[in-house]
Amino acid sequence: MTKVLVIQGAGMDLRGKTQVAIFGPETIDEINKLIENHAEQLSMEVEILQSNDEDTVVHRLDTVSPDEIDAVLINPAGFTVSTGPLPGAVARLTIPAYEIHASNPSARGVKSTVLPVCKGAICGFGYA
Repeated sequence: MTKVLVIQGAGMDLRGKTQVAIFGPETIDEINKLIENHAEQLSMEVEILQSNDEDTVVHRLDTVSPDEIDAVLINPAGFTVSTGPLPGAVARLTIPAYEIHASNPSARGVKSTVLPVCKGAICGFGYA
């Protein structure tokens, strides 16, 4: 069975509580439930990690085994413009990683430092 690691980055725990006009009213629990439901419909497994600590995210990425995880979906959120170790950790992966955002960071002038080391990105379509 295909298994995907979903990384919810810094500030995702505040979704639905702040900047609702940009990111929508959905809370992190609602977002994660949508992900789990979609995965179940596709007969996939998901592991979801949300952390405001970049080192925690990097550690999890550094311990990913291609035998256990088939792909990574990462919403870096507050880590999108990281000058820390996150882009390097994504670059070291031997499985595909895709950056995802419910909003469109480019429309707000945000240039991701994670995207250049990802296979691709999906942005601006919300959570549905």
